[in-house]
Amino acid sequence: MLAIQLSVEDLVSRIPDGAKVAVPPDYSFCAMAAVRALIRRGVRDLHLVGVPTFGFQGDMLIGAGCVGTVETSAVTLSEYGLAPRFTKAIKDASIKMMDATCPAVHAALQASEKGIPFIPLRGLVGSDILANRADWKVGDNPFAENDDPIVFLPALKPDVALIHAPMADKFGNVWIGVRRELMLMAHASKHTLVTVEKIIDGNLMDDAQLKPGTIPGLYVTAMAEAHEGAWPLGIPGGYDADHKHLADYAEAARTDEGFQGYLDRFVHETAAAAE
Repeated sequence: MLAIQLSVEDLVSRIPDGAKVAVPPDYSFCAMAAVRALIRRGVRDLHLVGVPTFGFQGDMLIGAGCVGTVETSAVTLSEYGLAPRFTKAIKDASIKMMDATCPAVHAALQASEKGIPFIPLRGLVGSDILANRADWKVGDNPFAENDDPIVFLPALKPDVALIHAPMADKFGNVWIGVRRELMLMAHASKHTLVTVEKIIDGNLMDDAQLKPGTIPGLYVTAMAEAHEGAWPLGIPGGYDADHKHLADYAEAARTDEGFQGYLDRFVHETAAAAE
């Protein structure tokens, strides 16, 4: 069965206001072209889940007023410093923050992947993170001979996993290589929307070397071809990140005026010029 192939704009039109959207960290495959399209569309009140963290894509969405809730273990621009739009939103209390840890994000997604309502996790008892997560419960290990409190996390099931990938085939199979967090996101989410560098004619599942790093089309709702769709971030093994552009963004986004100028130039005007 052939996959649903859309334009980037039509792809993101499947993400409604208020959707819970899972996105990967900057060092993975990030759908930056889709993020810009979401901002242009004016999506609102997203519940953004970082798997297990996020950076530039989340900072841009937050700054553009697209996000109501953030659930992640960290928001950072890495060597470029703090995420300025996220930092401002937290200080202004304009978004809801659900702090987590990397193991907690992965475990909660794994519960959804496995179709179970919750999953136990150690390492949280006594932490400030646990104290501020009313949805996480402390219970007794039913198999312990002595007292053994453990945390139970509810399954985390995003409405949408939004990712970019180097390639896919016409059947919707998407090659992600070693980026296993993307496989987890696709398994756990209700829908998976993917932008790809290229769509090939063959079947990735017929290649014994590529198959282990491929998300089966069964888990992919729709996809769009987007050359350099991760820019200004890069694709490991594909093209490098645009480090000057990323540094310029980090500087511009420190102020409301600078961020708006960035959006005007690289989100709105660039798109208009391409039409």
